[in-house]
Amino acid sequence: MPYYIYRLKPFGQLEKLEEHAAFAPASAQAKVLRNGLDAGTRDKVKVIFAENELQAEDLLCQVREPGPPGEE
Repeated sequence: MPYYIYRLKPFGQLEKLEEHAAFAPASAQAKVLRNGLDAGTRDKVKVIFAENELQAEDLLCQVREPGPPGEE
């Protein structure tokens, strides 16, 4: 399954930027893209592992429950 890189814009807009076969190059490219974002923008860059673009977008739109609190 491929790794997709998406730009998440305000109001739930998704923009597919790239697709990679392995995590390492996808992660490295996402870091480059994050560094290129303007400081004032509310956009985010995310890497998602999914079977296809439809599943990737579905996963990105789901609201995730917070995990258990960590020990401090």
